[in-house]
Amino acid sequence: MSQCRIWIGTSWKMNKTVSEGAEYVEYFMKSLRAPRHVQTFLVLPFTHLERVKGMLRDSGILLGAQNMHPAEDGEFTGEISAKMLRDIGVDLVEIGHSERRRYFNEDDFTVNAKVRTAVSHGLIPLVCVGEKASDREFGVTREVITCQLKIALHSIELSENSRFLIAYEPVWAIGRCGTPARPAQAGEIHTLIREILNGMYGPKVARRVRILYGGSVNGGNAVDLLAQRNVDGLFVGRAGLDPSEFLDLVEKAGEG
Repeated sequence: MSQCRIWIGTSWKMNKTVSEGAEYVEYFMKSLRAPRHVQTFLVLPFTHLERVKGMLRDSGILLGAQNMHPAEDGEFTGEISAKMLRDIGVDLVEIGHSERRRYFNEDDFTVNAKVRTAVSHGLIPLVCVGEKASDREFGVTREVITCQLKIALHSIELSENSRFLIAYEPVWAIGRCGTPARPAQAGEIHTLIREILNGMYGPKVARRVRILYGGSVNGGNAVDLLAQRNVDGLFVGRAGLDPSEFLDLVEKAGEG
């Protein structure tokens, strides 16, 4: 993990049929020319995972799920467990996205439970943190991010060999009406996150954690965002639904 300086991935959210997804992946893999220092990943709906895993075999592209339940198994109709994801061959799992918090009542403690389960099953957690517009308006962004991160990582032991991703996704920057953070804004919060990690685990371990920016990422702001200190990559939303647009972002990341 330390060999990859830049991570760039996308989540399709609730988009694409299985056949549409397969066409995307086939085109993406055929056209991808990512340099060795760039790690790409795709975070897909559950229905795509098994088929796409077969397509990605030996490609170096990592496969992620958008959610999972923290329990090992049980009476949780409609849910997916970590064991099920590992059985398919999933590499990472997105945890704590603001839409999960907003629409499905997840909170920081739910995030922590899922992180503990993911780590115990060898999945790479991709933990999303981010403040609302009202948090920023009232000047409590740093407090919100600190609280989210410390609870998410409570009782989580990380070492120099741990694989862990954090995505800073300000809620006000996400979605069709979102306004992307200015590069300096993103850099400020990424530096805060690194400082929190330094305090919790020490610099040697903290620098192994990759901190990605997500929130209205596009071809026009990708390079400036990646130029910021402690921005280790990008987590792309709408711009990643078009494979050619996502390829363009990967190429831009590789040039940085």
